[in-house]
Parts: sequence; structure tokens; C-alpha cells
Amino acid sequence: MAEPKKKSTGSSKPEDEAQGIPPLDQLLPKEELESLSTLQIIDLIASKLPPRHTSLFDLIYLRDRIVALEEMTDQARQVVEKLDAIVEKLRSPAFRIGTYLAPVEPDKAHVCVGGTDYVCRVDPQIPLASLQSGQRVLCNEAFAVVQGLGFDRNGPIVRIDELLSDGRLRIGQESGLSALVVQRSALLAKEKLKSGMEIRLDLNQRVALEVLGMGRRTERLLEHVTDLPWASIGGQDEAVQAIRDTIEMPFLHRDLFKRFEHTVPKGFLLHGPPGCGKTLLGKATAYNLRQQIKTRSGVDHPEFFLHVKGPEILNMWVGESERQVRDLFAQCRERAADGALAFLFIDEAESILGTRRSGRFNSILSTLVPMFCTEMDGLEPLQNVVVILASNRADLIDPAILRPGRIDRKIRVKRPDKAGAQGIYEIYLKESLPLAEPRADLAKAVTEAHFARSNENQFLEIIYRSGKKDFLYRGDLASGAIIAAVVERAKSFAIKRSIATGLETKLTRDDLLQALQREHDENDLFPPTDVTEDWLKLTDFDPENVIKLGPVRPRKTDVAGGGII
Repeated sequence: MAEPKKKSTGSSKPEDEAQGIPPLDQLLPKEELESLSTLQIIDLIASKLPPRHTSLFDLIYLRDRIVALEEMTDQARQVVEKLDAIVEKLRSPAFRIGTYLAPVEPDKAHVCVGGTDYVCRVDPQIPLASLQSGQRVLCNEAFAVVQGLGFDRNGPIVRIDELLSDGRLRIGQESGLSALVVQRSALLAKEKLKSGMEIRLDLNQRVALEVLGMGRRTERLLEHVTDLPWASIGGQDEAVQAIRDTIEMPFLHRDLFKRFEHTVPKGFLLHGPPGCGKTLLGKATAYNLRQQIKTRSGVDHPEFFLHVKGPEILNMWVGESERQVRDLFAQCRERAADGALAFLFIDEAESILGTRRSGRFNSILSTLVPMFCTEMDGLEPLQNVVVILASNRADLIDPAILRPGRIDRKIRVKRPDKAGAQGIYEIYLKESLPLAEPRADLAKAVTEAHFARSNENQFLEIIYRSGKKDFLYRGDLASGAIIAAVVERAKSFAIKRSIATGLETKLTRDDLLQALQREHDENDLFPPTDVTEDWLKLTDFDPENVIKLGPVRPRKTDVAGGGII
């Protein structure tokens, strides 16, 4: 029979202690136990157990489970920390971008943020010397500069009106901006700027960052004036001599003009029928004046030739046309001050300088003409600048423009006579061309046909107030443009014949005569109507003395009598 179990008394010791294993609080003080991790405590318990104790395997399993839990806890903590950092960034206030203007103290800077000026602290990690005027900077919520961002690549484009003595720039009222005074950025500190240049400002409109050029100025400037000696212009001897007396003499004989206190003409008007070389004379003036001065003084002054077509100045925006007129004269004054020969050539001048009239459709002319007059004889002198106007209808130009003191000389560009036309034919029939006959013979033959007083050459019928009736022939309406067109058409005939035959052909007399007939048959350069006013523009007649002017009608043939009615 089994013995009953003995009851434990209150004085009995724990089993571990009975086996000689002390508790944890006896091994280490409580403070040290609190500093140990769970794994360290398990390792401490395992160290108390005797070798090969059955509880060691349980402790190893428990330890592996705790290691896995701690790894999961660490990963979760890292994810939470990253999430907290992201949330903190999203909740933090935005940084501000400003424009650095100038240093104030060793640790302060003058910064413009959103159009408002601030004196900001600078992060000690950023050397103040590394910041440049006009550079973008990053400011935190306390408006402290914490980072440099480089120069902005965007901003409004404006035009310089004036260079101030201290290097600042005065900007005009353009593109909706009010007049401004801005400073130069570090990029433009040593840049040579001029009035009229287009520059880019920062977004705060306080600093000029970049030069973009001269805007529309380069579109009108002829970079190279064609070599046009006076000998290359035929049939305009009187006009050439008048231009040389008006332009070349004041430049070549300054001492004589000063001695006689003779006022130098500011400009002249070239007027006459279309196609007679007004534009060509203007370009030749610039080239020949440069050559004459170079020959006399040995100094080569480059020419500055602004070729402006009147209609391209007109603009729908208020004040824009007037600004362009000011800009043209400003360019010429600048280049003249630099020693260049400045020429302002305005073609089709009547389109922008026409007679002023009342009415909303003439409002632009009503302001353009006064602006032009002001620039011609305003407070700023117009020295060493030649203004050349060209027009087919000088009668439509405002009298205020043509008065003495502004446009001092009116030079009539007439249609070439027979001798002049032959000279023009010889110019276009160059020796380098494959000619079937000597150049002079070909030019004389086509000129004789052009100016022949025959019924086939009758072109216009004129009826005077006196009742007299007269005819104008093809030669009476000759022009350099028509002669050039005849020669070019004759070249095309020779080229076609060479292609058709496969042989090297030459330009013949028949090619020229056929081209002359074809050119006048098409009448490309003449009005298609019978309106007298349209035809009077092409002739040299006084409108008061002419009642009727129109093309000659084909004559009817009397079949029975064989005559012409």
C-alpha cells in the first residue's frame, strides 16, 4: 500500500533554492535588472540552470520567439518613424523663394520676397560671400535664408529707357508695367548696356538678370549695305548730283560749312513714279558716302542703315507706333555717337506720315506725325544722322514733315529718258552674260524699240483742258524696274531655247524685243482701270492741266476700205 504524500510546511524553501539555484534578485541588484533586455534576462536565467537541464530547450524556444517579435517591433517602429517624418513634413509651413539683393551685416541679407523687402538672417552654414545679387534664395518660416537656388530663368521682358549714373537702369512703361528703376544683377555688373536693349527681370521686378538683344531693331537693320557706286545707277544723273550736293558735301567739307555757318540738311525726300530707283538711290547714298570719307580722310566709318517700310511701324496698340518711331531715332543717335554713318531710310513714307485728319481711323497718324516732327527737331540734337524719305505720292505727306528745317531737300526721281534707258540696259546686260552681240549694240537696239514713236508703242491717251489730245508712248513710262524685268524675261527665253535644243545659246536681240513686247502686253506694273487719278500717279503731268488720262483703246479695222477707224 502506497504511502501518503507529506504535506509541505510553511518553513520549506523553493525547489530552485533547494537545488542550489539562487533567484535573480539575489544575483543582480534591481536597478541592473531593470536595465537588462528580455533576451539578456533569458540568457541570465539559462546561465543559472545546470547543464543538460530540461528547461534549457524551453528557454531556447522562448528566446527565438522573442527575437522574432523584437525584429517585427523594430521594423514597425522604423515604419512609424518614417510615417511620422512624412506627416511632419506635410504639416510644416512652406518655404519662401526670394531674390537676394545685397548683404546688410555679416550674418544678415537684404531679400525681396513676394514684392516686400526683408532683412533676413543667414544660415551660418551658408557663406554670405557665396550669395550674388539677383540670385534666388530659400527662406524658411522665420524668413531666414537657408539655401541658395541660383538665378531665375523666367521673368518679364522690358526695354531699357535710360542708363543712370550709378549703374541702375530705368525701364519704360511697356507690357502693362509702370516705369521702374532696377539694379543690375551680378551677371550684368560688367555688361555694356545701351538704351533700347531688351532685358529680362526677376519675378519680383527688382533686378535685371539677362540681356536678350535689341528686340525688333535687328529686323530693320541692313547688316551689310550692297556695293552700289554711283556708276551703277543709270538714268538718274540729276537726282544723283542733288543727293551728292545734299549729303556728301556737308561731310566732306565741314570747315567750309562751318565758316559760312551753313546749316547742314537733316534729311531729304525722294519722290517720283514707282520703279525708278528711289530705294536704290537711298542705299547707294550710304555706300558712296562711306567710300568718299575713306578716300579723303583715310578713316573708314561703318555705315548704319535702317531700312524701314512705313506700314510695318503701324500697330494697333496705343502708343506702340510712337514708341517705335522714338526707338528708330534713338538707334541712329547712338550709332552716330559711336562714329558710324547713320541713315534712316523710310520707304512708303506717306503711309505713316500722311496728312492729319480728324476721325477715329486717322488717330494713329495724328500722333505719329507730331512724334516724328519732335524727333527731327526736338531737344536732343539730330547730328550726323541722315533721314531719307521715299514716296510715290509726296502730295499725301503732311506739310509739317516737308517744311524747311526737317526735310530740307525734295529730290525728284524722274523716269529715265532715251539715253538714260540705254545706260540702264547696259548695266543689266553685263559683259559676263553670254551675249550674241556687243552689249552696247543690244542695249541700243532694244532702247530704239522701247522709245519708238509708233502706233504699236502708243500707251496712254491724254486730253488737256485746252482740248488738245496727245499720246504717251511706252518710252514715256519707262523705269528701271521695267527695264530689269525685260532683261530677266529675255534671259528666260534664252534658257528655254538652250534646254529645248540642247545647245549652248546666247542672249540675242530677238530675245530682248520679244521680252519687251511681252512685258508691256501683260501690263503688270500699270493700273488695270481707266481712273485718271491712278494713271496720274505714274506720270509727271500736273493734274490741273489734264482732264482725261487713260490707256489707248485698240483701233477698229475697216474691212471694206482696209483702213483704220
